[in-house]
Amino acid sequence: MPTRTSIDPMILEQAADWLVQLHGGPASEADRLACEQWQQISQEHARAWERAELIMNKLGGVPPALGMPALSRRPDASRRATVIKLAALMAALPVGWLAWCRLDRSCVEHSTDVGQRRNVRLADGTAVALNTDSAVEVAFDTHTRRLNLQRGEILITTAPDNASAHRAFIVHSQQGTMEALGTRFSVRQQDGLTQLAVYEGAVRITPRNKDNATLTVRAGEQTTFTDKTISLPTQTDELNVSWQHGMLVADNMRLQDFAAELTRYRHGVMHVTSDVADLRVSGSYPIDDTDQTLAMLVTTYPVDAVTRLGGRWVTFVPRLAKADRTK
Repeated sequence: MPTRTSIDPMILEQAADWLVQLHGGPASEADRLACEQWQQISQEHARAWERAELIMNKLGGVPPALGMPALSRRPDASRRATVIKLAALMAALPVGWLAWCRLDRSCVEHSTDVGQRRNVRLADGTAVALNTDSAVEVAFDTHTRRLNLQRGEILITTAPDNASAHRAFIVHSQQGTMEALGTRFSVRQQDGLTQLAVYEGAVRITPRNKDNATLTVRAGEQTTFTDKTISLPTQTDELNVSWQHGMLVADNMRLQDFAAELTRYRHGVMHVTSDVADLRVSGSYPIDDTDQTLAMLVTTYPVDAVTRLGGRWVTFVPRLAKADRTK
């Protein structure tokens, strides 16, 4: 008989096959319901799916080398090899690591460095886009799908849960929790507060240190909250997440604020002198090439970008008239 920590290899293969079927190509509602029914057959089936989710969340999606043969959904040798590889990964998970995951629930982390962006597909089909210098921990269990935002900014598009028990989808920040109510939304961790913008559906906020105080933010709204208070929602739009397309969009933004945003995508420091801090900037600027953005700014506006330390220190100053430059 299998022990509490061992799972029948045939059941692991079946779980791997469900992973491939649900994530190797378009999945139907019938596919998801059938997977739920399979999980309900026995406790061992449910534990096999738990391992499958751990693998899926750890990898951030079915790797292309494994997923591509599955697109045809034919019972051919390529699909069989894909299933066997995934089942082997599931079987190889260390017992101690699994136990620690169940206790700590923060064993899967996805992150980006300054200037990087990354797209991750979670085990339930949820898409998570990470902006620059971000880190998020993924913790799925039998009751909750949870993301812990450690730093930076993420854009989430939730998907119907593939588990047999339909679990709440909750994002934790330093200031509190946000429960998705079937939605697409972004969360940004800032110093002392969390910024939330909702593009589809709704999200319910619960500050960490305010008992029974909640606010539901609906599509087209954004707000910020601390661990005790929630600001009144204001209007938002897709320009807030233009970073997913590699752009920083400014609409009559103060140069001081623009520089603060651009700094997120560039190693080093940006300083703006007081005499140009309130200069208004508009337009779309590439965040994958911040040197080009600097060139666009100084071409369009009456400022110069003085660089030092190999470009790691940038100071925006008023552009001198030609007569002054020759003195």
